[in-house]
Amino acid sequence: MTMQSQLTQPIGDLLREWRKRRKLSQLELAVHAEISARHLSFVETGRSVPSRDMVLRLGEALDLALRERNQLLLAAGYAPAYRESNMEDPRMASVREMVRQVLAAHEPFPALVLDRYWNRVEANDPAWLFRVGVSPVLLEEPVNVLRLALHPEGLAPRTANLGEWRAHLLARVRQQITMTADPALIKLYDELVEYPCDQPEPEVELPGPGEIAVPLRLRHKEKELVFYSTVSTFGTPLDITVAELAIESFFPADPQTAEVLRATDWQALAETCCAG
Repeated sequence: MTMQSQLTQPIGDLLREWRKRRKLSQLELAVHAEISARHLSFVETGRSVPSRDMVLRLGEALDLALRERNQLLLAAGYAPAYRESNMEDPRMASVREMVRQVLAAHEPFPALVLDRYWNRVEANDPAWLFRVGVSPVLLEEPVNVLRLALHPEGLAPRTANLGEWRAHLLARVRQQITMTADPALIKLYDELVEYPCDQPEPEVELPGPGEIAVPLRLRHKEKELVFYSTVSTFGTPLDITVAELAIESFFPADPQTAEVLRATDWQALAETCCAG
């Protein structure tokens, strides 16, 4: 299902596709949206035109992201409800400030702000760690952190558990695709799976000895740094750009990693990377 087809197909067909994607019966979706199953059936077959309010309720009941809710509205003949702002817009000043405060507070550990397509929006100084040894081509804007992580000229050669980490990242992208059906994410995923990997990739994530989450094991100056990561999002977004921002924060998973990060001169590392 392409973006163009989403915008031009009838609202009933689009609703039916999303309902089936969510594995819901008409009755289940009708209950979630607090409408009658008969009315929903009429909407799906084109016998009834839903109101703007009903479209929004159905989008919420289907757990659609704001971008996809706008697409439902357009398919029904209504104007989009949610704005997509440029991060440089004056109205986004408070968002930019909050994000930068979070990134600075996380130092000396790496943290990045990503958009829906895993492009880097912001990063703190310790995130320069993820640029060491990377091809300049992969550092051209917009920097896509999935390409950075999995490309053979990116971090892949430095990743000690590449198979495990790759499987984890690809699973996250598949989950996004399930939730959004975004053709750009599908295209990115198809590119990523073609990158070579010389390690087995587990089909199911199982913990290793002492592990509580999938770690990133990164070789750095004859040492192996081990990280766990967390992802933070805005809790009540009403703007598409804000809704799609994610802050990925990396935490040291062992004392050696914490010691190396605290002892590193990040400005010097950035200058070295730029000079290289």
